[in-house]
Amino acid sequence: MSEKDYLIRAEKAEDYKEVENLVRESFWNVYRPGCSEHYVIHVLRDDPAFVKELDFVMEQDGSIIGQNIFMKTVINSDGGKDVPVLTMGPICITPDLKRRGYGKKLLDYSLEQAAKLGFGAVLFEGNIDFYGKSGFDFARKFGIRYHDLPEGEDDSFFLCRELIPGYLDGVTGVYQTPQGYYVKDEDVDEFDKAFPPKEKLKLPGQLFE
Repeated sequence: MSEKDYLIRAEKAEDYKEVENLVRESFWNVYRPGCSEHYVIHVLRDDPAFVKELDFVMEQDGSIIGQNIFMKTVINSDGGKDVPVLTMGPICITPDLKRRGYGKKLLDYSLEQAAKLGFGAVLFEGNIDFYGKSGFDFARKFGIRYHDLPEGEDDSFFLCRELIPGYLDGVTGVYQTPQGYYVKDEDVDEFDKAFPPKEKLKLPGQLFE
């Protein structure tokens, strides 16, 4: 793959429906029967925490094959101060092109742009086997805890990468997921009616029912 194979650019308003359909196709029946991620991105674009400068699509031959977004959030530090950080996603590549390196290209570009804007760190939920290749590590190694997760529970899904080296030095505390990610099932179902019908399936390995 060469950089001539794809283009990464800012998302435009006229891309919204195509991107939402891409996200729906990518996440459908992966983590739960059906998915909510296409509605989440629809809602987040109007959220005050949404970072418009970090709203990217990846294009190939005139079609959108990938996307990524970022949101501002905070770590409630044990010292009593809120530490500004980013969270990320949904991020996806069209199912036909997964595991070919496009996702890492999009991710690395996105993180590079976030660093240029002066953001200090990114924390989010993901698989260390993939995101570790782009510099992420377990958030616990930075002294950051996931909100509402009981002590001793598996936190291997919770990842962190500093964009400014040393940004989290001396910081311990609790990460807060932006409220915009929490959507109601009935709102998702209503939004989904505008898309082609797809069957919801309960599959092995799904995290939610």
